[in-house]
Amino acid sequence: MSEVLARWNRLPTTEAAKEILPCCGSTVWADAMAVRRPLADEASLLVASDEIWRNLAGADWMEAFRSHPRIGESRPVDAASTESSAWSTQEQQKVAAAAEAVKGELAEANLRYEHRFNHIFIVCATGKSAPQILDILRRRLRNDQETELREAAEQQRLITHIRLKKWLSP
Repeated sequence: MSEVLARWNRLPTTEAAKEILPCCGSTVWADAMAVRRPLADEASLLVASDEIWRNLAGADWMEAFRSHPRIGESRPVDAASTESSAWSTQEQQKVAAAAEAVKGELAEANLRYEHRFNHIFIVCATGKSAPQILDILRRRLRNDQETELREAAEQQRLITHIRLKKWLSP
């Protein structure tokens, strides 16, 4: 068991929820994760995360979405923490290095997306270039509301996995 997980398993429930919150951004998810302790290893942490995430209400998903900045921006709408903001910056490295024209197209497409779906565009940006993300955003603009909510939730699940792994090995 990692030292981080062993220490987290011993924390009071409220502190444990607060500590893990930046990995996802949903307070209901964080509270449920804290209640599921003790968790033995990374695999059980990820399984618990997935089970909890998939059973959350849409409002809880939206809370998690708000903890992210727009693609191409550095400040989230509703930051869970400085740690969450730092992770977002790392995840969007390739976007930050993109040509200004692509950044402009992303900004415009982000606004269209928000107008259509009433939440920011969520994509697991790790390892993706700005043009790749722009293509994904344009494709997802064609989704209906329910399909897009499910796709955004799946992207958030993937982001949470990446962040949980980072959290376990600081």
